[in-house]
Amino acid sequence: MRALVLAAGLGTRLHPLTITTPKCLVSIGGRPLLDYWLDRLFAAGIERILVNTGYLAEIMRAHVAASPWEKKIDLVHEPELLGTGGTVLANRGYFRGEPFLVIHGDNLSDCDIAGLIAAHHHRPAGCAITMLAFLTDQPELCGILECDEAGVVRAFHEKSAVPPGNLANGAVYVFEPEVVDFLNSIGRPVIDLSTEVIPFFVGRIFAVMHSGYHRDIGNPASLAAARADMEEGRVRLSSQLKNRPAALASAR
Repeated sequence: MRALVLAAGLGTRLHPLTITTPKCLVSIGGRPLLDYWLDRLFAAGIERILVNTGYLAEIMRAHVAASPWEKKIDLVHEPELLGTGGTVLANRGYFRGEPFLVIHGDNLSDCDIAGLIAAHHHRPAGCAITMLAFLTDQPELCGILECDEAGVVRAFHEKSAVPPGNLANGAVYVFEPEVVDFLNSIGRPVIDLSTEVIPFFVGRIFAVMHSGYHRDIGNPASLAAARADMEEGRVRLSSQLKNRPAALASAR
């Protein structure tokens, strides 16, 4: 299986830090965030990883060139950002018509990639997406899920001011090729996964509960919390996925 790590965001909420450092290369625990994902993905048996670049692309290229995983990483540059879904569409040939992983690279997580892939292989009939789900302490900043007893997403609320729970989309996905077919049917290059793709597939998304650590580092407070958690040993960076459906009751 191949994977896409979305890493081209501008990181404007983290200025001035991200004026000179791509968001996914921000240091946590003495290592760039991207390196945690690369280690985790390749340890899970991922064959190759595509990383998109935008702002400060030359810094990203230099970092990957010095990586021990350099020969298994492919970079694609976006002079104009395509959105999370647009990047998937533009690089659809990379996935060879097979299921593939898509990961937002601005999360610090100890999720079990191999476990998520295994869960996808045993997903409920009709589901085209398997999604990592987690309990968040900031539900108003996340996409909130409502799931049935089988773990199928029945409602999705993106950054609602009054969210109906705290079971959140972890932005780690396994996509079936039909997701690419849907992206292609939209008929334009710039597409957002959270607002255009996930809502379309409600009822066909299998949410798998992650009981370990998962935090978006996209704003200064979250980055500071992630760094403190790392320093104080709350980030285990071990496999914590329980491979169980994310039932609605778990979010209450």
